[in-house]
Amino acid sequence: MSDIKKVVLAYSGGLDTSVIIPWLKENYKNCEVIAMCADLGQGDELETVREKAIKSGASKIYVEDLTKPFIEEYIWPTLKAGAVYEGKYLLGTSFARPIIAKALVEIAEKEGADAIAHGATGKGNDQVRFELTVKALAPHLKIIAPWRQWDIRSREDAIDYAEKHDIPVPVTKKRPYSMDRNIWHLSHEGADLESPWNAPQDDVYMVTTTPEKAPDQATYVEIEFAQGVPVAVDGQQLDSVALLTKLNQLGAANGIGIADIVENRLVGMKSRGVYENPGGSILYYAHRELEYLTLDRATLHYKEQVAIRYAELVYDGMWFSPLREALDAFVDATQQNVTGLVRLKLYKGNIVSAGSKSPYSLYHEGFVTFGEDEVYNQADAEGFINLFGLPLQVRALMQKEAKKSNE
Repeated sequence: MSDIKKVVLAYSGGLDTSVIIPWLKENYKNCEVIAMCADLGQGDELETVREKAIKSGASKIYVEDLTKPFIEEYIWPTLKAGAVYEGKYLLGTSFARPIIAKALVEIAEKEGADAIAHGATGKGNDQVRFELTVKALAPHLKIIAPWRQWDIRSREDAIDYAEKHDIPVPVTKKRPYSMDRNIWHLSHEGADLESPWNAPQDDVYMVTTTPEKAPDQATYVEIEFAQGVPVAVDGQQLDSVALLTKLNQLGAANGIGIADIVENRLVGMKSRGVYENPGGSILYYAHRELEYLTLDRATLHYKEQVAIRYAELVYDGMWFSPLREALDAFVDATQQNVTGLVRLKLYKGNIVSAGSKSPYSLYHEGFVTFGEDEVYNQADAEGFINLFGLPLQVRALMQKEAKKSNE
């Protein structure tokens, strides 16, 4: 431990990272701790982190505004891929960790640090996401993971440690949820949520209105995409931060984006999480609607398979992997014509399609109409069916002959 002279800590101001600063200084003698807090659009949570980090023993703190690159370099690629983990989780924590770890590496190199530290537990996925990013970008840096080393065994123990060291933390034993927030989502784990039989209490939700309390009148919204990327809401061109902020507000007001999932963690156990994803849920739905209109059958179906693998890579912390980069190339090729306008109806937690159009639409009314048309010869279908069904016909003939020979 004596060879560690300077550490850069991923700092949020929450319970775990607040107690890590004095713990590092106690256990790595004469070690300088530099805190790095990533602003990913989590709002007013960052107002007190500077003062808190210094009071907790950090020599310096960096607060890095990463919201715009977070959206454009991590969220948009995942959205274009249509990647959703296990059908529900929109990966809000998963792709936040690589950009945080990348900033840690950059600051560690700038400061001449020996190691980076993080507050992820030994039971969770985040330890993998942080550390794989460091290994991919700066394999020479040492990694300190206090939850795998110290005697603290629970959040209650951590709260007691904080109290003994006069460290204020935004968690109490009365509300001991583990939360992660950024502009894309807010997650909740722990406490009564650890039992899958317990329904989330209404006071869990801090972003989204519950569907029961949402307005009795539907809200309509139009979202414009250019090559798979959202660029405008209700006819107003917006930058990425403003666009997602607006959709978060619309979705939250209408009870959109609450997901409750028992998911398979990478480390082998199941965990229960409740996620609030108002803007993200709207964007995923709208993007999918436009793909229905603009992608051919073979591409759409193959992309569905790619989306599953892409989601696993992001969830598993393999953001900086050759496979994810290669899949990005495939996804970008599929998005060349995913341009157009989608209209949605938001009502009490539901998203309902209300129209879509694109200059690259593959929908041709002349071919699909039930009325009279001059572009489709229905007699052609007979030859198609004969050829398409030929393998089935040959197999049936073989079975018939085989049965005869065995009689």
